[in-house]
Amino acid sequence: MLFYGPPGTGKTTTALAIAHQLFGPELYKSRVLELNASDDRGINVVRTKIKDFAAVAVGSAQRQGGYPCPPFKIIILDEADSMTEDAQACFFFLCSPCGEFLDIMLLNFHRIIEPLASRCAKFRFKPLSDEIMSSRILHICDQEGLNLDSEALSTLSSISQGDLRRAITYLQGAARLFGSSISSKDLLSVSGVIPVEVVEALYAACKSGNFDLANKEANNVIAEGYPVSQMLSQLFDVVVEADDVPDEQKARICKNLAEADKRLVDGADEYLQLLDVASNTMRALCNMPQEFSFET
Repeated sequence: MLFYGPPGTGKTTTALAIAHQLFGPELYKSRVLELNASDDRGINVVRTKIKDFAAVAVGSAQRQGGYPCPPFKIIILDEADSMTEDAQACFFFLCSPCGEFLDIMLLNFHRIIEPLASRCAKFRFKPLSDEIMSSRILHICDQEGLNLDSEALSTLSSISQGDLRRAITYLQGAARLFGSSISSKDLLSVSGVIPVEVVEALYAACKSGNFDLANKEANNVIAEGYPVSQMLSQLFDVVVEADDVPDEQKARICKNLAEADKRLVDGADEYLQLLDVASNTMRALCNMPQEFSFET
């Protein structure tokens, strides 16, 4: 079985729940091998630890404590995409003849070699819906004695983007900093999300066609210490949701956002990249030429 999808959507939790439901507390340790991302994922681990675990056959034990206790073992590889290709190939040849139940969790599906992926039943985990997120967060707040109003709950669901683990982290950070009564503003401050008015101000400056005003807003973003990568992400949402911007202009802006994001990952200067995004967004919104021409 191959579980894949965004982080914080329950892949590892589901695998562990299945294992506990099958074997119960008595047989769990002898029947389940769990390797997480902190373990070495080279070929030697496959040849030693995994091989030794899979080599010993298990008998058809009777049901214990109401658990099915099927006659096989489970190997859980959390974030299996971090395994080297040689290790994946060795793992494939080792486990195929054994008939073991194979459970793989990963983040990057395309880094799993085809011979291994093609022999797995694939299960895609989607980002959690706002209803599921809100229900679980309210349960945690009830257990921990936290007060979260409807606006704060909506904000937490929005900034977490379907990642329950991230939502719990934000909630924990806000509780430690601001106490048991948590507001929407408190959650925004611990999450690193840029306030909507700051993003809207930069977008409005680009829409005005005034480069000096756009430069001023870009300087404000840098002076306040907001991460430019986060600004690009939120600016993308504003552009995509804008009803008064034609698709062609949106495509020009989004292409530049992607290029700037890549340059930031490569270590480019944040101010220069934000200024580049602002100028190119201005060109697109104001129907300016895509490239400036200079007379010689």
